[in-house]
Amino acid sequence: MPKQEVYGKINDREVKIFTLSNCHGTVAKITEYGAILVSLMTPDRDDILEELTLGYDTLDGWLTNTSYFGSTVGRYGNRIANGKFSLDGTEYQLAKNNEPGGIPCHLHGGKVGFDKVLWTGKATSKDGAQGIVLSYTSKDGEEGYPGNLNVKVTYWLTEKNELIWEVEATTDKATPVNIVQHSYWNLSGNPTKTINDHQLKLEADHYLPTNTGLIPTGELAPVSGT
Repeated sequence: MPKQEVYGKINDREVKIFTLSNCHGTVAKITEYGAILVSLMTPDRDDILEELTLGYDTLDGWLTNTSYFGSTVGRYGNRIANGKFSLDGTEYQLAKNNEPGGIPCHLHGGKVGFDKVLWTGKATSKDGAQGIVLSYTSKDGEEGYPGNLNVKVTYWLTEKNELIWEVEATTDKATPVNIVQHSYWNLSGNPTKTINDHQLKLEADHYLPTNTGLIPTGELAPVSGT
């Protein structure tokens, strides 16, 4: 079973951190604050453990996390134009907590999204894999969203060196939901290097152009010729 420790305190509540490990020496650490993947370390070619994620070493550091390192982001990951949406004939106004290009929008669940709340963690295991189940209830009206949303996030570390992130949510009222995992990865093999030269290749035929405020324009543009 995963190891469980006290990571710190927020408003007199102890915040736990869980350590998952496997037979290959891979170690993942997850905290109840923000359902954050704090660390993922795996042996390199010389069997030296190296860090693969970007983040902080202490809970106090994570409380300053403005880049969403490692976080579970919600209730809605990404941007909502003007912080507004209409659903079933009702218009909802959310916090406008981001201004790309000087154009306000709602980003990653608002001022206090899922990345900034305390989840409840419980260690588990299945088929040789170690896991941590984190639960959170987002109340009706939280950050302006309708409906009580019960969320469960599970991290698994398998003996195949797989790190698996699973999420499920149920609601008692129609509501937008787009929960995402927001880790930044350093795959250079050297954790002291920046990740600014990392490149991601996607086998896609089309992409979504965005306006100055980073909101999709609605056009489905071809990749060919770009």
